Amino acid sequence: MEHGDFLSTAFIYLIAAVASVPIAKRLGLGSILGYLIAGVLIGPFGIGAVGDQTEMLHFAEFGVVMMLFLIGLELRPSLLWSMRSLILGAGLTQVVLSTAVLALISYFLVENFNQALALGLIFALSSTAIVLQSLGEKGLMKTPGGQTSFGILLLQDLAVIPIISLMPLLAIASIPSAGEAGGDSTLIKVFVPLVAVAALIVAGRYVVKPIFRFIAQSRLREVFTAAALLMIVAIALLMNLVGLSPALGAFVAGVVLAENEYRHEIESDLQPFKGLLMGLFFLGVGASVDFNLFAAEFKLILIAVGLLIVAKFLVLLAVGKICKLDKRSGLMAAFFLAQGGEFGFVLFEYARQSSVFDDRMVSIGILVVAVSMISAPLMMIIFEKLLAPRLEAQPENQSDDIEPEGPIIVAGFGRFGQIISRMLIAAGHHLTILDHDSEQIELVRRFGNKVFFGDASRLDLLRAAGASEAQLMVIAVDSIEKSMEMVRVAQKHFPNLPLAVRARNRQHAYELIRSGVRVFERDTFRSAISLGVDALQQLGMDEKQAIQAGERFTKHDRQALKELSELWGDEKAYGTAVRKNMEELKLILESDEDYLTEREEEPAATAG
Repeated sequence: MEHGDFLSTAFIYLIAAVASVPIAKRLGLGSILGYLIAGVLIGPFGIGAVGDQTEMLHFAEFGVVMMLFLIGLELRPSLLWSMRSLILGAGLTQVVLSTAVLALISYFLVENFNQALALGLIFALSSTAIVLQSLGEKGLMKTPGGQTSFGILLLQDLAVIPIISLMPLLAIASIPSAGEAGGDSTLIKVFVPLVAVAALIVAGRYVVKPIFRFIAQSRLREVFTAAALLMIVAIALLMNLVGLSPALGAFVAGVVLAENEYRHEIESDLQPFKGLLMGLFFLGVGASVDFNLFAAEFKLILIAVGLLIVAKFLVLLAVGKICKLDKRSGLMAAFFLAQGGEFGFVLFEYARQSSVFDDRMVSIGILVVAVSMISAPLMMIIFEKLLAPRLEAQPENQSDDIEPEGPIIVAGFGRFGQIISRMLIAAGHHLTILDHDSEQIELVRRFGNKVFFGDASRLDLLRAAGASEAQLMVIAVDSIEKSMEMVRVAQKHFPNLPLAVRARNRQHAYELIRSGVRVFERDTFRSAISLGVDALQQLGMDEKQAIQAGERFTKHDRQALKELSELWGDEKAYGTAVRKNMEELKLILESDEDYLTEREEEPAATAG
């Protein structure tokens, strides 16, 4: 590709990314589907703004390399050990079952055992890039379904090593080559990858650390960034040299460096490059879809994609049952992982080099993987928009009859609600705890907490929880809209029920004041005041003065809160009142400081 062609292609790619991704996210499609659709549109089979994108796709695959390296950096041995049940349980079960089912299906299509097994192994892998980015964007990584998906993907990434090692053995009986060497050549192909990975582990543990220590002493950020990029490029070159996937090598290197004290610096330096190159990768995948081949083999490819998605979906549902996941988490893993993965592109090329497949089969296989990856965000949207709300509304752990456990109702059992609940229980009170997040309920029940599922804005549920006789209702949910809905229902139907409400921010506090709620607390107010007092002491203020300043600030802010709530909505009047209150607060704190200083000097003056 000439210099001018490269610049024009880069320009078109950037325009496509900047234009398509914000629109896709606004429509609820997610950034990945935006990249893929934009790639199809600008590709040779769309409007033809760019030509054959084979070279660009190879370049953009460097984003996958960086992503897997950064994933590896997060996988400290302690984390791997804590996830061993997920990795060896859900992950190994999924890979083995998916390989067996897909190999069986493939056998009826290709009628060759070795090729069928190779197809089963390749198609058993899902897209780490799509799934992890989607889980992160949707805030689902920490959920049981997200953790299960991550564990399965982790085992899949690790499985690439033995799959690559197995490919030369599968070539022995599938497509013999007349001029190929015998057993010695096969053994070399099998063991060279293992030796290369072992060398990478040794180098990462004993060579990289002193090099980065030496570079860090220069105190030049750009040199450190260049060194991090150099390391990734060197790994990619080494892996290419021995016929291995650069992405796999980067993942192994990341795991090796997970305990390195420089890993956070390396991670922050590489993150921007990873994000940009990942976008280019998905654009390249979309642009490289060969619609001519797709049209020629439309029926075969459509059947293959359908069988792939359905087979993996059913296997993943079975894995969820085996691992005793709740219904929502099991379905989430099935919808998120039922596609081919980016390693499929690498493995198909490696299988071609190893004479497992011919060119036509490789082209069709790559197209099946690409189309399944394009369908993946749509599967996620189906789960998120259609199934997840219903599963939250009717979870398996929902109680038909709520039995009040005590005269105090706590709505919301997240981090805020748990602290309040522990304090009230420690003081001898009995609580009836409600939460509308089935996964949170499942989590806290493991620690012996009795929590009922339910939306506390529902009148029938509040009545069942004993609101008509309750002494207090604590509203600790994190949604402002849901919180205000609960307040309105409680005030309307249980006017004598005292309320204590969590305010998410200042604006929420204004709404609560206007609604007549007298007892509330902002999420971070007290902790910020406490830290402010400590900060004043760090800056040289006397402890007594700092505490006094914190108390005065708290008192003044709470008085001002009521006054400002009446002006909220009138931007001009509100802004004037805020400035006036700040000046008053400054004068109050300055007068307090002068007063305390005089009091401290009085004994000395008297003694004099």
